[in-house]
Amino acid sequence: MDHMELRTRPGADLDETRRELIRARHLPGGIYSSQAIYEQELQRYFYRDWLYMGRAEQFANPGDYEARRVLGRPVIIARDKDNALGAFYNMCRHRGVEVVEGKGNTRVFKCPYHGWTYDLSGKLLGAAYMKDTDGFDPSTCRLPRIHLQTWRGNIFISFASEPPSFDKAMAEFEKDFAPLHTEKCRLADVTRLELNCNWKFMHENLMDFYHVGVLHVKSFGARFSWTTENVSLKDNGGITIRYDAAPSTPSGEALFGKAPWLEAEPNSFACTGFMPPNVTLFGRIDCVKIMVGWPIGPDKCEVFIYILFPEEFFADPDFDRKLKVYKDYQAIIYEEDRSMIESMQRAMALPVYEPGRMSVMEKPIHHFLNGYLDRMFGPRS
Repeated sequence: MDHMELRTRPGADLDETRRELIRARHLPGGIYSSQAIYEQELQRYFYRDWLYMGRAEQFANPGDYEARRVLGRPVIIARDKDNALGAFYNMCRHRGVEVVEGKGNTRVFKCPYHGWTYDLSGKLLGAAYMKDTDGFDPSTCRLPRIHLQTWRGNIFISFASEPPSFDKAMAEFEKDFAPLHTEKCRLADVTRLELNCNWKFMHENLMDFYHVGVLHVKSFGARFSWTTENVSLKDNGGITIRYDAAPSTPSGEALFGKAPWLEAEPNSFACTGFMPPNVTLFGRIDCVKIMVGWPIGPDKCEVFIYILFPEEFFADPDFDRKLKVYKDYQAIIYEEDRSMIESMQRAMALPVYEPGRMSVMEKPIHHFLNGYLDRMFGPRS
């Protein structure tokens, strides 16, 4: 489904979303349900941009590795013997077999099919019965590299042959969220969810503060306040929002106390940032949560939620019990959101669906969607 096809459907004019907020409508359903749009998103967003892959501390020692499928591509992240982090395709240069599964610690990667062996940086070490193959030079053979960079303890990769400047890509996050000091935090937990919705709905929901006082009124909505004036709009659809919210516990209390670098902030300190294409960051007085959405089709996505606490908190002898309080409380909120965004997704493929008018409370979503349209279809003429 291309732009022209979308425009010929009733109520499907993309320009209605490009209008100023008080006159705008949401996007047509095809943007969230079309296989063609999904494949275009992979090419124009996900295969070009910097993508969040986790924490450097998950690869603390030389030999630590993890193999994952990312957007259908097999990827290895590993720390080599010189303590350098690297990323490369998990795809043997002989027949394309994945050379390793899961995660752990190893000295080498050995293809289970024909035994080709690679070091921790992806360089070929040995290939049996290949010395008589004319022109084969093992010194020039390696697992294909993937660009990798880190920001304050967080790992990003890019599939692009020439990715955009990483420093430029992270400039707004650095300016707005350096005070959260994620480099002084440790990973407490990773939660994985599968949602039956388009990846954009996952992020739209996280920046949709319009729904908080309704859907979440019995969980955290009563301890939450914001104004549209506190929304900072960034290039490419990025967003930073400052607001007031209690720590993410049933009581609204920080069970470990404040992060040492946020002692001067009130208990209600809260911020959110979105960096296209798929990273949403939440900062609170006591922790940082990073939510990453991976599309696995037009109507399904995989979500990873990383919870970080200051290093000092891990010395608390009651740490595991307190962490469970945070996790259990957040699970309630995730399920509240799941019910709504999966319901929205079911409407997107229906011929009777017409996008509704936006509220002034949807300023972040309006900005994100307009950045998305510029990337997908070009700036409005």
